[in-house]
Amino acid sequence: MRRDFLRTLFSRMLATYLTVTLGLILIVGVTVVALFQGQLRTEMNAQLVRELQQVNEIVSSNAESAGLPGDADSLLGWLARQSGNMIEMYAPDGTRQTYFSESKWGSAAARGLSEETRADCLSKTEPSAVSNLFDGLLDFPTVSLGARMLTADGTEALVFLHRDDSAAKRMADAAWMEVLLVLLIAILFSVIAVYYTTSRMTKPFMEISDIVQRYSKGDFNIRIPISGTDEATQLARSFNNMADQLKDLEATRRSFVANVSHELRSPLTSMRGFLEAMQDGTIGREEYDKYIDIVLSETRRMTSMVNDLLDLARIESGTTAIKLEIFDINELIRRTLITFEARIYDHKMEVEVKFAQEQYYVEADNAQISQVLRNLIDNAIKYSPMNSKLRIATYALRKEVYVSIQDSGQGIPEEDVPHVFDRFYKVEKAHTPTKQSGTGLGLSIVKRIIDQHGQTITLKSVKGKGSNFTFTLKRAPSPNRRQPMQDGGAKYGIQ
Repeated sequence: MRRDFLRTLFSRMLATYLTVTLGLILIVGVTVVALFQGQLRTEMNAQLVRELQQVNEIVSSNAESAGLPGDADSLLGWLARQSGNMIEMYAPDGTRQTYFSESKWGSAAARGLSEETRADCLSKTEPSAVSNLFDGLLDFPTVSLGARMLTADGTEALVFLHRDDSAAKRMADAAWMEVLLVLLIAILFSVIAVYYTTSRMTKPFMEISDIVQRYSKGDFNIRIPISGTDEATQLARSFNNMADQLKDLEATRRSFVANVSHELRSPLTSMRGFLEAMQDGTIGREEYDKYIDIVLSETRRMTSMVNDLLDLARIESGTTAIKLEIFDINELIRRTLITFEARIYDHKMEVEVKFAQEQYYVEADNAQISQVLRNLIDNAIKYSPMNSKLRIATYALRKEVYVSIQDSGQGIPEEDVPHVFDRFYKVEKAHTPTKQSGTGLGLSIVKRIIDQHGQTITLKSVKGKGSNFTFTLKRAPSPNRRQPMQDGGAKYGIQ
């Protein structure tokens, strides 16, 4: 067996299960045999005690009460023949008599027990069986029981009853053999069952390992088969979900690279063409100002896109830490609107602001939420026609403050709504720059900031009636002091 195999989960589980299973079987077997031997020994000793009581009745001339006819010698001989045991009796003067029927007791009957052995057997307060008093003299195990008895003439005699314990030993050996047989059968079935169970348990992990290797090579199309509800199935389901996300991430990455390449290549190509035309004289000097403005415009657009990409990368990588503070979101909206005053004036837009309360305090990162407001208001102005209306509202439900920004543009088609927060996604499918086109990153940044705060942002859009972005912020208790409304609030009809 290879050393690597011994380090696998399968081999460890197999060894553990077999050790536990066989250990339990062995413990149960030993316990059962021990109980059986104890019960057998108890029953046979009880039988020996009953026979010794019969001997006592015979010796004390109570034969008639015992239902046994004849004199003591013949009765003891009959009892020895019936039981196959040897009865040994010592009179007070040392005279010894033995009764037995089988020749196997011959050597024991000829020698008898030593005085020391007899004293040992009788030293206990209650009669107890003693094993192998004739060890080395007989070729079979024995159990002996002795007691003091009064004879018919009133003298005291020592009586010993010796039993052949071979049958009990054979029964105990047979029990051990049966346990061993059961243990061998259990080992066979345990190895098969544990091998099957362990292989079934580890097979999904081996499949997952193989498939993960393919994931590492960029193949995210394969999926782990799912069946059942065990932990391995749950792990497989998690890996399949991970594969779906990795596949989507890979598709997003490729789309991101393609979009960045297109967004950078188009203006760079245009700028290079204009500059080369100016250099070789194709564009006359009288038109330099016009084309330099175009080049500068493209440069600013690319700079804005690169800055958005850097912001998005910092947010997604987690390097931009959230600096939570308590501030008035209504006041932040007022200040943000003031920065768009010129553009609102140029678009001749009517701004309608409704605050359910004069002040709503939230716990968030002031700078990041300011960026969210700027991006959403910028989009609302950008995609709204002239002489339209911009609506902004705040209200609170339970522990959250809701901020709603609604424009009056053409709205977003239903099929595009789920993708508006994707990077570089634009509702207009052409990537050529226009006055209304952006980098396609603003809403992605908004979504990442809101997610980083553990809040939600939703979009409701009706074609021809505009779009409504609503995001939530954690509500904070109001400070004791009140903040006065800044100049410019009344300018936008704030209620």
